[in-house]
Amino acid sequence: MEKQFGGGYILMVEDEPVVQANNKKILERRGYVTRQAFSLAEARKHIKAETPRAIVLDINLPDGSGLDFLQELRKTSNIPVLMLTAMGTQEDIIHGLEAGGDDYLPKPYDLAVFLVRINALLRRASLLPESLDIGSIRIDIPSGKAYVNNVDMNLPPKELSLLQQFTQHPEQMLTNEFLYEKVWGQKLLAGSDNSLKVAISKLRHKLDGSGFTITTAWGEGYCFERE
Repeated sequence: MEKQFGGGYILMVEDEPVVQANNKKILERRGYVTRQAFSLAEARKHIKAETPRAIVLDINLPDGSGLDFLQELRKTSNIPVLMLTAMGTQEDIIHGLEAGGDDYLPKPYDLAVFLVRINALLRRASLLPESLDIGSIRIDIPSGKAYVNNVDMNLPPKELSLLQQFTQHPEQMLTNEFLYEKVWGQKLLAGSDNSLKVAISKLRHKLDGSGFTITTAWGEGYCFERE
């Protein structure tokens, strides 16, 4: 048995017993601690009792949509989430990532690929500090909340992810392509930059009073800098 990567447990939210059994087997062989939820109600009970290290989340569940659950989760938490679902069209993948998923793996899938995705998800999460602080701005990573002068900015997931990128790269021009790929999880396509522009505009407004602003390099990208 390999040593478990990090602490905590992986919560698998899936209503198919065979899928649960196969995923549990390969993860626990590698030393991960897992818990199973066959419904969203069970998932909420697990999370309330103890925050998981990561979540593997199906979309079609007996008591609701995994996408709705994910959007609900993202209001209070930045737990890494791997979407694992039979809904595998490009549109489905976009919806899953936009709802707050960190990765997306359509069924049917190879268990070796599943394990690699879990390892990568946890590795990326472990590289983030508990908080990111710059001037009057503080981002609390575990809770997924950002503050200006200790006042909650009430940022939705995309704006929070953008702020994380900016605070990690202050005074640097970040290209549209870089930001879109980091926050939306895909290549920037024609017309997609409007979503980025809207999110940047909203975030810029919420930075009022922080001492920082986001300047635009038209056609190139954005820079997070002191006013």
